[in-house]
Amino acid sequence: KTRKALDAILKRRKQGAGKALVFAPRSILVPAWANDCKKFTPSLKTSVATAKNRAKAFKEDADIYITNHDAVKWVAQNTEILTDFDILVIDESTAFKHRTSQRSKAMNTIAKHFPIRWIMTGTPNPNSVTDLWHQVFLLDEGKRLGTSFWKFRAAVCEPQQVGPDPSHIKWVDKDGAVDVVADLLEDITIRDVFEECVDIPEHSIHTITFTMSPKHREMYETMRDQAIIELTDEDYDISAPHAGQLANKLLQVASGAVYNDERISKSLASDRNELVMDLAEQRGQCVIAFNWKHQRDELTKLADKRGWKYAVVDGDTKEKQLPIIVNQFQSGEIHYVFAQPQSAAHGLTLTRGTATIWVSPTYNAEHFTQLNRRIYRAGQTRKTETLLVCAEDTLEANVYNKLQGKLSKMNGLLDFLT
Repeated sequence: KTRKALDAILKRRKQGAGKALVFAPRSILVPAWANDCKKFTPSLKTSVATAKNRAKAFKEDADIYITNHDAVKWVAQNTEILTDFDILVIDESTAFKHRTSQRSKAMNTIAKHFPIRWIMTGTPNPNSVTDLWHQVFLLDEGKRLGTSFWKFRAAVCEPQQVGPDPSHIKWVDKDGAVDVVADLLEDITIRDVFEECVDIPEHSIHTITFTMSPKHREMYETMRDQAIIELTDEDYDISAPHAGQLANKLLQVASGAVYNDERISKSLASDRNELVMDLAEQRGQCVIAFNWKHQRDELTKLADKRGWKYAVVDGDTKEKQLPIIVNQFQSGEIHYVFAQPQSAAHGLTLTRGTATIWVSPTYNAEHFTQLNRRIYRAGQTRKTETLLVCAEDTLEANVYNKLQGKLSKMNGLLDFLT
């Protein structure tokens, strides 16, 4: 996506178009955008604006100004800097799918200053067709999907009651809604299927099941049936009064630890982590996806014991460390990357690896899809695989199935309870 956008910006600049402003996830401003520009369109000058140098970066003489999603509010308050701009590019545009967020409202203000607007994403509607509405509104201000979200939702979704009160409903996509919307957007959409564009070896997905210990199984079933478990530590009883909380707690318990209200974790079992380490060791270089801090801490302890060369990519990883980690992995200096999906789902090229191992499932379809693409992408020369570690007879199987599209489209965490 980045290469295609850069080529288009170069062409339009040669035709006399104004400057380009790119909004992208913070983690890929340099690794994807700035580096790709230097590699593929070196005649274009770039300026990368971060929170520390934002005002200065926009004063530089450049063709493309690259900044992170959260900068949108600053730009909306300083629209005088947009005088010489024509092209707006929103990378990973699902960050602006919620029309009521401050970030989205600010982007609405900015978009009106640009006659040329592009949005880019590999997962435009990860949960529902309604995720598309605001992304498209940023492009055409309602020309194709209407100016009212409520009217759009009423047309493409139907309500389903999920609780005793009539107001307890969720909106579910109508059959064929995606196809209808796709037809409406056909004239402004360019869709490239990865496998049709790149000659790449086969990729496969495998589920690796394991059986919880009797004690671990008992805690899981108690939480499932009674929505509470009593642990031996004083003041460490865990309860889940609501269905959404119950789903989250069940996934935590199955993962081998659980958090209390103070976000302090209590370890319940470690056999899953040992299995993950064995799977990784059998495969040489790979990416290991974790969801919770307790998983990161336990896995890195085991990695230290085994003498692994590894790196961690999560919310604590500094932006300047990312290209170093990528280079170390690609050169073989480190063999394993422990990756939190939210932090590592975009922009990282880790094609030296041949496997992505999910320690436990995420319920974010976009993160799942994108993280699996860190190794399965252009430049990969070997067969790759995604391994889904799943506790037998638990909610995890439901989550993995829906992530792979085997069941109905996801509409939220509650779906995983059924």
